[in-house]
Amino acid sequence: METREIFPLGEPLSKHWFIGKAYLYPLVARDNNNCFSAGTVTFEPGARTNWHTHPKGQVLIVIEGNGFYQEQGKIAQPIKKGDVVNIPENVIHWHGASALGKMVHITITNYSGDENVTWLNPVTDEEFYEVNQ
Repeated sequence: METREIFPLGEPLSKHWFIGKAYLYPLVARDNNNCFSAGTVTFEPGARTNWHTHPKGQVLIVIEGNGFYQEQGKIAQPIKKGDVVNIPENVIHWHGASALGKMVHITITNYSGDENVTWLNPVTDEEFYEVNQ
């Protein structure tokens, strides 16, 4: 069976904020009409964000594969194609693919002034593999 990607893979994301191979394909840039940006993020198996926050929240729409979303101090939640995650403002969290397969999500990230994310510490292998058992 032939599979086709909805959007191109995009450009590699910074190793400063992502562990493993992750890519961004921009869809909508912030402008005079929109106080948000949107894009697709592709996570190869085991790839994930660092812990981070958003001053005005974020929405994730999973369009392919399986992964995890975790808020600090809470149990990681499995996410899969069709899931929508509404992340409140200033909540410390991470998201990424499972250890065994890739995940693609659309990300809609709101701005507060010129800020849309505050990057924190990497998600350790111990933290990641604890949720992948």
